[in-house]
Amino acid sequence: MQLTIMPVDAQEMVPPLLSYAEPDSPLQIVAIDEVECFRDTLSNELEPRGFSVTTFADGPSVLEAIDSLAAADLIVLDWDHSSSPGLTLLHQLRRAGVAAPIVFLTRRSIASNECVALENGAIDFIDKSRGYAILAFRLKIARQKVPTAQRDKTFTLGELKLKTQVSRAFWAGTDLDLTVGEFKIVALLAANAGHHVTYRALYDVLHYRGFVAGCGESGYKTNVRSAIRRIRRKFEALDPHFDRIQNYTAFGYIWALDGE
Repeated sequence: MQLTIMPVDAQEMVPPLLSYAEPDSPLQIVAIDEVECFRDTLSNELEPRGFSVTTFADGPSVLEAIDSLAAADLIVLDWDHSSSPGLTLLHQLRRAGVAAPIVFLTRRSIASNECVALENGAIDFIDKSRGYAILAFRLKIARQKVPTAQRDKTFTLGELKLKTQVSRAFWAGTDLDLTVGEFKIVALLAANAGHHVTYRALYDVLHYRGFVAGCGESGYKTNVRSAIRRIRRKFEALDPHFDRIQNYTAFGYIWALDGE
């Protein structure tokens, strides 16, 4: 087999496959802020402007209700939260498999903080003092920035079907019962079907880009191999002849297409 190397961004796990027409309904916003008065006012001000707002007081409460984030169009985090700093919560949500776009709100609009937020995957960084009318406009613009591929609810590749909003994978119509981490690996491989994906890129989707773990310089590869073995066993339990996930020694894995 000839090795074809394609540049892979581990953050872009969902492939550009099906067009998805958004329903004519309010944008679903999940907001985490420690100030109760702000949460109440945020809901009251945004809902007449075309939003449906669900609020949480802190990181632990939203992580306990992680399933409620599946339908979120945007997640709004308080950068300055005293007990659940916004950047920390962003990484916790990503590790938990929440892929919804994230916007930060702040009481201190500092350029260096904005750079850090955007470098870590946020799509906007908004000063609370601008007011709710501006906030509503910025949130709608932020939603428009999200690639159509990330809004797709279902991705189909042969017998594989991925329901991206709920991190569920199906093979020939049967739920594979993948963990969130396993789902992210399969989604990344399927998004790059026919092209090899590196061990590093596969490991990054389990955590976040640049995460360091494992024993030695390449210790993370052991974790990837173990995850792939578990994933293969789940496919093979449904289809003993499953052979789509193939290894290229010392480089990574590929979701093989017909004839490969």
